[in-house]
Amino acid sequence: MQPSEMFVGSIDQGTTSTRFLIFNREGEPVASHQVEFPQIYPKSGWHEHNPLDLVSSVETCVEQAVKQFESTGYSRNDIKAVGITNQRETTVVWDYETGEPLCNAIVWTDTRSQAIVKDLKEKPGASRLQQICGLPLSTYSSSSKLLWMLTNVPRVKDAYERGTLAFGTVDTWLVYCLNGGHQANVFVSDPTNASRTMFMNLETLEYDNSLLDFFDIRGRVHLPKIVPSSDTKAYGVISDGSLAGVPIMGCLGDQSSALVGQKGFSPGMAKNTYGTGCFLLYNVGEKPVISKHGLLATVAYHFDGKPVYALEGSIAVGGSGVKFLQNNLEFFKESKEVNDLALTVEDNGGCVFVTAFSGLFAPYWIDDAKGTIFGITQYTKKGHIARATLEATCFQTKAILDAMEKDSGHALSELAVDGGMSNSDLAMQTQADLISIPVYRPKMRETTALGAAIAAGLAVGLWRNFAELRDINRAGGAVFWPRISRQQSAESFALWEKAVNMSRGWVGNKVPPTVPETKKDVSVAIQHSDNTQMVPAKVNSSILPAKRPLLSISSDLDDADEDYLYLELRRVEILQKLKKLTKLKVSLLST
Repeated sequence: MQPSEMFVGSIDQGTTSTRFLIFNREGEPVASHQVEFPQIYPKSGWHEHNPLDLVSSVETCVEQAVKQFESTGYSRNDIKAVGITNQRETTVVWDYETGEPLCNAIVWTDTRSQAIVKDLKEKPGASRLQQICGLPLSTYSSSSKLLWMLTNVPRVKDAYERGTLAFGTVDTWLVYCLNGGHQANVFVSDPTNASRTMFMNLETLEYDNSLLDFFDIRGRVHLPKIVPSSDTKAYGVISDGSLAGVPIMGCLGDQSSALVGQKGFSPGMAKNTYGTGCFLLYNVGEKPVISKHGLLATVAYHFDGKPVYALEGSIAVGGSGVKFLQNNLEFFKESKEVNDLALTVEDNGGCVFVTAFSGLFAPYWIDDAKGTIFGITQYTKKGHIARATLEATCFQTKAILDAMEKDSGHALSELAVDGGMSNSDLAMQTQADLISIPVYRPKMRETTALGAAIAAGLAVGLWRNFAELRDINRAGGAVFWPRISRQQSAESFALWEKAVNMSRGWVGNKVPPTVPETKKDVSVAIQHSDNTQMVPAKVNSSILPAKRPLLSISSDLDDADEDYLYLELRRVEILQKLKKLTKLKVSLLST
């Protein structure tokens, strides 16, 4: 069969929904289906999925997309391979002998393991972990989620003690189930997913005994075999349904898959995916770079027998911030309406929204931050908060890009984008303004699914090499150019950084340290009737008020300028203090 007559399927299992897309050789989706599945939030900061919901959502999408594919005149026999891309870090455990899930999966956004992480950071050897696995200790990776299950879920602890506890990320669970479960027992993971567990050595792509010993799971938990991201045999075949017998030939964690889908195959290329969270990956080549500026080192992909690595910055809240406005605050009925609401105002009206619903990820890594809105006044409208929500992701993206530039020594010339929030022209223009480089958005924005299709397509022969992929999905894209100066961008970012620092310390009883006020001599301009003179003063001394006086602006002063009133009151107060000093000086001289 000629490549032009072949198709590949792509399972895209995300945080809130699952999709199955069928791609042709030109990288175009010719059929697709998507379903959402239940989100479980048992407590504040907790986020779970039923593992069986994940599998059933995949099965539904495959069946419906294949029906659509055949309704347009194609045959299911033309689909020669399937690739999988998935939400990473989300932790699934099941009984190795029966294949039965032992509890709900703990989702990557979940922060319940904070106390465990705190204890782990005190253990000997904690400081050396990132050099081996590329990740810092945090609630983000799979390791702390597994340890929480072992401590708090009796069925998991029992399986652990009996030696039947199987652990996997979502890719492992889906491959296991699609192959028929414990009967076929296809128990594998690819390096882009395994690198998110803190159990794998980044350089060897194998489980590291020192890491397993640190987490005390060596030889006591069944771990999946780590295999290449693109492989003709390792992932088995689909056992049931309309694609029974079709081989699974590719697997990539969702963010690595988006980098592949954007064809970021050369060092220095980067992409940002604006999904439920927001993830920026920067290709660093064939050797891992351990960040010194709050980023993660990870595997970008493993094709042709050799791994390629990336620096990654992760933002916990991206599209989920928009969902918060939609579902919790009921600002609009559909998430796409956020753009129209934000355009009802010219700017954010002074509002800064630190969307730290699960703490702050890269490059800050602040676990005790909570979502905080600063700058609210009686002037604030829904549109201002909508803008501030979109801007929060853009500010964090700038922080990550700045860190990547420091780690790599190179500045990006263009940022490729995809994901749901990239559909917002306002958000992408804001992003370009803040990072001061062009933002490129492809016409076909299903790049995460395309990446998994490429992984499978390279294995099955739909494409033979990267050169054949060069022109896929390049026509018809949009470029957003910066419209403000770098100085304006820096001023906006400085206000964001101020807000980030003020969002700390909302978890637990610990009071965040305050910044001591510096006392120094300054000069204050005092306006008299016809001239101005400079007099020395002490900041926070008896001459200048330490705090802005509280003003009660009543209804009959609606048209007054509050800042002007404040300055006038301050001037009067300074004049009164100078008058007292003059009297004191005269009194002292007379004695």
